[in-house]
Amino acid sequence: MDILNQYLFQHRNISIPGMGTLHMDRVPARTDFVNRQLLPPGFAFRFDKYFDAPDKEFFGYLSSKMQLPDFEVIRWYNEYAYSLRAKIRNHEDASWEGLGKFYADDNGEIYFEAAPQIIPANRPVAAVRVIRDNISHQLLVGDQERVTSEMPELLSSTHVERESWWTYAIIIAAVALSICFFQFFRNGMRISSMGNSQTTPVIEMPATKQ
Repeated sequence: MDILNQYLFQHRNISIPGMGTLHMDRVPARTDFVNRQLLPPGFAFRFDKYFDAPDKEFFGYLSSKMQLPDFEVIRWYNEYAYSLRAKIRNHEDASWEGLGKFYADDNGEIYFEAAPQIIPANRPVAAVRVIRDNISHQLLVGDQERVTSEMPELLSSTHVERESWWTYAIIIAAVALSICFFQFFRNGMRISSMGNSQTTPVIEMPATKQ
């Protein structure tokens, strides 16, 4: 059984005839914000029932380690897989020595439960978030590189420039209106100037004879 476990740890999967493939997936380190700690990386076992045919490389590995011919290695492993399937059907403890055990639910679905001592458990590492104020670093603003310490001044100057533009626009509009009112009062408020000043000539018609 140590040979099977060695193969699993090296290749991260092992196929069991008539059952499926046991995968050993690596779990990366994770951050636990609630408890303020960094969880260590590890491994998780996953059983896939859709592929159960070992390849030639697997049997070649066993033959080399056990110093046995290929046909004897194939016969030995098939018998071992058959014993596991029989125990699972009888709802017995189908243990994989040094690794864990297989079991089936009421619907016949096969699962694998790893032994807790398989992989040494590493302790979590304390991870406290540190916020540093007034720390400068480079950042890209448009097509220019700026320092974070320059940003408050840059933003305030932009705000002042926008306010100045509106101020100038209001002043120009006020001056234009003042000139219009000045010209209007200078020429006087005449009703005739507001209407049509042209007179229409009156044409007298000749008197008709009685």
